[in-house]
Amino acid sequence: MSIKLTPIDSVDNISKEDFVNNYLNPRKPLIIRKATESWPALQKWTFEYLKEVVGDQTVPLYNSSKADPSKAINASATEMKFGDYIDLIQKQPTDLRIFLFDPIKHAPRLLDDYRSPSDLMGGFLDKYPNMFFGGAGSVTFLHYDIDLAHIFHTHFNGRKHVMLFDQKWTERLYCIPFATYALEDYDIENPDFTKFPALDGIEGQEAILEHGDTLFMPTGYWHWMKYLTGSFSISLRAWDKSWAIKAKSLYNLTVQRKFDNIMKARFKKEYMDWKEGLAIKRANNALLQAGHNIKNIFILLWGLFRYFECF
Repeated sequence: MSIKLTPIDSVDNISKEDFVNNYLNPRKPLIIRKATESWPALQKWTFEYLKEVVGDQTVPLYNSSKADPSKAINASATEMKFGDYIDLIQKQPTDLRIFLFDPIKHAPRLLDDYRSPSDLMGGFLDKYPNMFFGGAGSVTFLHYDIDLAHIFHTHFNGRKHVMLFDQKWTERLYCIPFATYALEDYDIENPDFTKFPALDGIEGQEAILEHGDTLFMPTGYWHWMKYLTGSFSISLRAWDKSWAIKAKSLYNLTVQRKFDNIMKARFKKEYMDWKEGLAIKRANNALLQAGHNIKNIFILLWGLFRYFECF
């Protein structure tokens, strides 16, 4: 029993034509090792530099605890001054993370230090970059981004373990209904296949991101990330050309999110228990369907063998 993981494709550099034909259009992940060679951030973005430009801003922090049923999915666990947090993640492991840090709001000087990879594709939301910080051992739970944007995720000052899964595995990853994250009761690094049998046999990709590496995650890709050392990343987002995906993004951000927050606030644990139960039911049904499909293929192949055996 296992999850089947293969390495994410990796290149030093890539032409627009190759990127569009081999990764953007087929929506396939890629690591570009030298995409940041021209970025001032590659050298400038040290922990001390970030402390200098951000200052004593108080920032919300997130931990690895299971989400409170009565709160929105992005509710923070605590808060701390940015400089104190940077000191913390340099000194010791911690599960505390900074999530969706806005450099425009908190430190506009940072905007001069990086470049959107517009030489590879268009549609970038240049006014909406996000930064993420984590201590050694901290984990970003398994999810896909609610806005369904393409993401260029660049890592700095450390190492991060990444796992990615295609949307076709959504149900077997125990996706929570009316949400874009998975059931939080299993460890994707070391799952209990007895309790979560739908995970057995799913296929994904993985890599270790180093300083300056840029990971291209196509729209809708499930991702799980673990900080191996205290470090940070920046995500640049770009719209997919598909109007159907844009419409689904708008639905996720408005109707679905609003409905889910209302139901959480009103029914709390009862609502979350129902959603988790439905996630398990759907995962088990998807596993049964996969087994049924394999059985049908075997029957078809056996029939063909018997047919040709007659000649």
